[in-house]
Amino acid sequence: MTVKAYAAEAADQPLGPYAIERREAGPNDVVIEIAFCGVCHSDLHTVRGEWGGSLYPCVPGHEIVGTVSAVGSAVTRFAPGDTVGVGCIVDSCRTCSACGEGLEQFCANGMTGTYNSPTPDAPGHTLGGYSERIVVDQAYVLAIRHPKEQLAAVAPLLCAGITTWSPLRHWQAGPGKRVGVVGIGGLGHMAVKLARALGAEVTAFTTNPAKRDTILALGAHHVVVSTDMAEMKAARETLDLIINTVSHSHDLDPYLLTLAREGTMVMVGGPEKPHPMPTLFHFLMRRRSLSGSLIGGIAETQEMLDFCAEHGVVSDIELIRMEEIEGAYQRMLRSDVRYRFVIDNSTL
Repeated sequence: MTVKAYAAEAADQPLGPYAIERREAGPNDVVIEIAFCGVCHSDLHTVRGEWGGSLYPCVPGHEIVGTVSAVGSAVTRFAPGDTVGVGCIVDSCRTCSACGEGLEQFCANGMTGTYNSPTPDAPGHTLGGYSERIVVDQAYVLAIRHPKEQLAAVAPLLCAGITTWSPLRHWQAGPGKRVGVVGIGGLGHMAVKLARALGAEVTAFTTNPAKRDTILALGAHHVVVSTDMAEMKAARETLDLIINTVSHSHDLDPYLLTLAREGTMVMVGGPEKPHPMPTLFHFLMRRRSLSGSLIGGIAETQEMLDFCAEHGVVSDIELIRMEEIEGAYQRMLRSDVRYRFVIDNSTL
């Protein structure tokens, strides 16, 4: 089936209208009419070839919310009219130990991303949510239980939400845990909201003192201005866990010093180039850890969506038309968004 989309044909070309082909629904497939698609920094990195391996034409988008329009003959989990989501994963090997444990994002044979991953479907790689329709195996489709008026703000949960939820759950954030969040953007503002909803004491780091009140309004208990040496010194050894969401290369040492003994900083933002090597003694002297986390598995993503529906958690968004995407990318580079762009796909 021919579908309207927005695509880049090369790393130095802007996104523009493009016709793509979607497969007809197989027995296990769900056909989804896309209502909203969040805009992730990964979209920008991939479109512009900054991480290498970008495949063109590139149709980004892995924060998808829409309505089921048709299902295959073997589909049991969904029916036409259901509100559903699709995140960063649309397939995996289903046989390795990671897949068996519900950790499809760590599939030993390589998960299939919602865009830019090899696939038998034309044009040979997956095409994402900057489009009017997508066809996905039911095993990788998620139920959305938020009310209709919140659906645009739900879309970023499919990446920004699960990317921060997964490490918060893995490192057992909750009552009695002191959690820091570095980078209060699309991912970071979700980390603040989720950590607070889980019952943790939340400290947010920002470079802009003018954002203090708005960050407190997100749910942070404390705000530390990272460019203020006195505030950073006062924050030393006060945190058990840090979720670092920053997607550009930066000095990790000041944040490592805010970890208490045996604390962990988890990196979830993919920088454009490697971070400077942190000081080894910051780890040795307090048995601190530096770790990383990649999105989350399907079951964990459903858990996160259900938790957010129960607790009224959504992303703070700015809704844009599809033709505004290049301007949105430019604003993202300037950190000029609070806190996530979401495309109204009806504007295709």
